[in-house]
Amino acid sequence: MPAHEAGALHAPHYGEVAVVPSWLRPPADVNELLPGLWARTVTRADDGALAVGGVDVRDLAAEYGTPAYVLDEADFRFRAASFRAAFHDAFADLCGGADVYYAGKAFLCTEVARWVAADGLGLDTCSGGELAVALRAGVPPHRIGLHGNNKSDEELAAALTSGIGRIFIDSAAEIDRVGNLAAVLGIRAPVLIRVTVGVEAHTHEYIATAHEDQKFGLSLATGEAQDAVRRALARPELELRGLHSHIGSQIFDTSGFEVAANRLLRLHAAIIAEHGVKLPEIDLGGGFGISYTSQHDPLDVRELAGSLAELVAAQCRALAIDVPKVSVEPGRAIAGLAMFTLYSAGAIKDVTLEHGAVRRYVAVDGGMSDNIRTALYDADYSCTLASRRSAASPVLSRVVGKHCEAGDVLVKDEFLPSDVQPGDLLAVPGTGAYCRSMSSQYNHIPRPPVIAVADGRSRPVVRRETLDDLLALDVDAPREAGA
Repeated sequence: MPAHEAGALHAPHYGEVAVVPSWLRPPADVNELLPGLWARTVTRADDGALAVGGVDVRDLAAEYGTPAYVLDEADFRFRAASFRAAFHDAFADLCGGADVYYAGKAFLCTEVARWVAADGLGLDTCSGGELAVALRAGVPPHRIGLHGNNKSDEELAAALTSGIGRIFIDSAAEIDRVGNLAAVLGIRAPVLIRVTVGVEAHTHEYIATAHEDQKFGLSLATGEAQDAVRRALARPELELRGLHSHIGSQIFDTSGFEVAANRLLRLHAAIIAEHGVKLPEIDLGGGFGISYTSQHDPLDVRELAGSLAELVAAQCRALAIDVPKVSVEPGRAIAGLAMFTLYSAGAIKDVTLEHGAVRRYVAVDGGMSDNIRTALYDADYSCTLASRRSAASPVLSRVVGKHCEAGDVLVKDEFLPSDVQPGDLLAVPGTGAYCRSMSSQYNHIPRPPVIAVADGRSRPVVRRETLDDLLALDVDAPREAGA
């Protein structure tokens, strides 16, 4: 896995580019915004400055500073509502409509959890911390799920006592752990078995989660999943509600979902035949891809929902079984394009390489602490000059951060105006999923705020960290007398 590939090189003019990704083309207009990469309310004014939700990014930078995650509330909620409506409609005649659970790991804060609940979605969590956010936000517990391959006793107890609607069994040992804890608490735990269905999703190896050689779920091929079903049905403290599968992330077609759903439904049918039990649910997971650059071509949500409904209906007909209640777990597909990160440009270097090519480096005031995905997954991002219009020719550039790390790259390859200078604002779209949620304090740099924008107004929903925040957790050793 090339986590830090050498990347694209360029000569002083883009016509002399030495190495350029095959999908990247010099723009006819370096100020153009590709609509598939940005939140719905992002526009560029006549003077070239971006606005989101009717608010100029220069005003956001002046009020909140940079770097900052800028969250388009209308876009996030539109995508959430679109998923809910599309999957309800597609599955309405099959099972009364599919349920949509927002995958909170993509990005979660109390305000976002409130939006999710208000817009009729459930919420998937995968830790005690995410569960605490959901409960604090007032999400109805029966619409919350808890994932995790190594849940602690404290996390399970919090889930059970709060009355959440589903706990996903991820290992054989967890069957008895959940059952025993439910017995002590005097309650019946609603659970689904996470099944490893053996699908090799066409995505990065670190975000492919349904093949055999990884940490999640119980294997269908080896019989672990079938044995887990038998053991769960034998525990009166457990209410086995169904089966779950998740094949990975950033997936652009339904072929992997078709294989996973077929295998999950065959297991569902086998349970009916062997145990006489008709489990009420199956969960097909999430992982639906978005456009980070022009190379990506995601499915429309209604096309996606319709395709999944057709393949579930066809398999149920073939197995002569009723269609169980279906649920899905989009995260990135809702949050990803709803947010961009706003940076200020700093140092700019043209580095001459051994063979004479030149690489333009544009450093910004954030970096891998606010977006680790490029370094971790070799992810591609786009970027644009956000504070003004430029008439300069485009030059192939690499946008990097301020961290003491050679792999501190945010945007590997992008055509930016050749007159980008320190102090200019740059915007990187598609940072709503797994950027703030995977952020760190590397080099003791405080994490950026999340600024929600809607209807001409802005407000922080997650404040900027301060140096006092960084120091607050340090425990100072007592000093010796006279020191």
